[in-house]
Amino acid sequence: MRFRRARHDDPSALLTRAKAGDQEARNQLIQDYTPFVMKVASQKTGRFLRPGVDEEISVALLAFNEAITAYDGGRGSFLSFSQTVIQRRLVDYFRRDRSRQHEVALSDFEEDDDRPHEPNPLDRLAQSTWTLVEEQEARRQEIVEYQAILARYDIAFSDLVKVAPKHRDSRDRAIQLARAVARDPVRAGALRERGELPVKALVEEFGVSRKLIERNRKYIVAVALILMHDFPHLQGYVLDRG
Repeated sequence: MRFRRARHDDPSALLTRAKAGDQEARNQLIQDYTPFVMKVASQKTGRFLRPGVDEEISVALLAFNEAITAYDGGRGSFLSFSQTVIQRRLVDYFRRDRSRQHEVALSDFEEDDDRPHEPNPLDRLAQSTWTLVEEQEARRQEIVEYQAILARYDIAFSDLVKVAPKHRDSRDRAIQLARAVARDPVRAGALRERGELPVKALVEEFGVSRKLIERNRKYIVAVALILMHDFPHLQGYVLDRG
């Protein structure tokens, strides 16, 4: 998976504010660059890291926070500097972790007080940001697959806005027709295998005009294809809009 920063290609503006004491800017900088921090940490550990599970993520985020405070313009780019700080703090963590493995934890002899573990705020931030990254990647992948499917029907993804019915009632009716195609194995099979839309059957079943179906053919086909495939994000978008 390719990691993407959420908003800012250039962190300099947020960095300047964060170093001046703006906590909101610092938090935003950490949030925007959490995917970068996780990528550096994963590369250093050589494995996939899970927010809220692997402590290395907390170490890396704390190191990134430290880098914000320590950075000055004469040390090259901020991201290169922060990458170095993250890697060094992870090395320190690995050393401490190895030494702890040779000791008996005092907590092994203590009674469990049953108090719930309070997650590290940075862990929570990493978890929420990582969830957003995963959702964005899943949505992007759906669109890529959907574009390939549409191309087989000579429909461009960019055309969908233009072919969508402008009036709400017309759009609702087109979606109703698309559902009727998608949920019927015979109709769905005809669309999938031969690109055929059962115009006559839809006219008879729903009492709509052939002209209405032909005018909205591309939209009906496009929505039916979404419903016929495992595209939860696209389905939610189309059906929520009605």
